[in-house]
Amino acid sequence: MSSFMYYLLPAVGGYTIASLYLLKNPHILHKKKQTAFHCTHISHRGGSGERIESTMEAFTHAVDVGTEMLELDCHLTQDGHVIVSHDENLLRQTGLDANISDLNLEEIPLYKEQLEVTFYTGRYSTGSDRKFVLLEEVFRKFPKMPVNIEVKELNIDLIEKISALVKTYDREDITVWASVETSIMKECRKVNSTMPYMFTETRGMQLLLLYYTGLLPFIALGESFLQYYLPQIINRTYIPEPGILRNRWAICLIEKLTLRKALFQHLKDRGIQIHLFVCNEERDIEAAFAAGATGVMTDYPTLLADYLRSHRQAKKIS
Repeated sequence: MSSFMYYLLPAVGGYTIASLYLLKNPHILHKKKQTAFHCTHISHRGGSGERIESTMEAFTHAVDVGTEMLELDCHLTQDGHVIVSHDENLLRQTGLDANISDLNLEEIPLYKEQLEVTFYTGRYSTGSDRKFVLLEEVFRKFPKMPVNIEVKELNIDLIEKISALVKTYDREDITVWASVETSIMKECRKVNSTMPYMFTETRGMQLLLLYYTGLLPFIALGESFLQYYLPQIINRTYIPEPGILRNRWAICLIEKLTLRKALFQHLKDRGIQIHLFVCNEERDIEAAFAAGATGVMTDYPTLLADYLRSHRQAKKIS
């Protein structure tokens, strides 16, 4: 037993030292990713707290106040149009209990006159524009604006049509594949492997496991973006469905495990951007950047723009 420990302890010690050194110096093993854009200001659903979510008015307003990325979701109508909508079922957004996939484009109703902000319970948004927009219209209107597209369903036709539009408008380097489901992300990557993409939920768990076991510095990562909840918003501005996320101790544990500055710094040194969401109060924006986020996603693009502007001015003065 003693001879076994004689060899084991130096091996473990050497591994630990190498892991810690490479965690702080990832350039030794990995070439830094060079994405075509870097964004600190991301508008969730186009800024759904200030305008009706995912409308052209919302996207235009967000761009006008200085957003650097639009986040949106897409679904496919029965007649094959890629429509921008967070939900597949239209009940929450329009009052009509029908799926987008069962309707032709001309049958899609208008949004309600006001919508509750999903990540700011009790708050509502309104706007003069209540029309659903096509993804192609967003690309045409904002040809140089980075767009984060979340795909929520394993629909090959949808994925292929999104990819075709991305190619048509020559924006493969500024359009991001996003999905929480690994199976969906695999199909997205299969259809178009040139677009940058984010960590899925499973891959995020794997990332944490690699970090805590010390293996992360030795492993290649294909993703360019890490996006997930800022834990402190849960059960305060965002009330999740009943389950483990309703438990405040679970949220505290998630915060302790995930908001690791050493992990974030390692990812940033490898060229991976970190976006925390959905930050709808100034204290949450501040907490996200303090944790090491490179960007913040918000429903209130004016709030975030004002925060960034005031802090840049404060830095210049200091």
